Amino acid sequence: MIRKAKEKDIDAVVEIYSKIFEKEAKAGTTTGWKPEVYPTENTARESFLKDELFVMETEGKIIAAARLNHEQEDDYVRGNWQLEAPKEKILVMHTLVVDPEASGRGYATQFVADYEAYAREKGCLSLRMDTNAINKPARSLYKKLGFSEVGIIDCTFNGLEDIRLVCLEKVLN
Repeated sequence: MIRKAKEKDIDAVVEIYSKIFEKEAKAGTTTGWKPEVYPTENTARESFLKDELFVMETEGKIIAAARLNHEQEDDYVRGNWQLEAPKEKILVMHTLVVDPEASGRGYATQFVADYEAYAREKGCLSLRMDTNAINKPARSLYKKLGFSEVGIIDCTFNGLEDIRLVCLEKVLN
């Protein structure tokens, strides 16, 4: 089950970012993220300060995190969204991370399921998110979980240049 992060969780979230960077330095990137560009400690801290950082904990250890809010990236205007709805009726997930040491155990799937349950509880009508086009594992997972790809946008994203941003949406019934 996900929960809102506490200040003491920020270091654990940043450590997950570091582990992802280390893994991708050895095995090749799937996220397209870059150390000291995105995501950074400031990414986690700003999310926490806005009360938007959510974490998943198991056996006392933070194993996954994401930012949940109603803020859509500026480039989202170029997506072919399935549902027109007021901003407050759309819950957006940003920067989902799972500790690489815990990967393959279904934590990303559970995090997304909890995100959906939270959105329903808040009366939201649609879930939106994005991922880098090169992030094939994430794209496959989101498709399996009922998200539709509603556009691929060439842009500069969070300081990362030449990104092909895949916009994803799941309309809630």
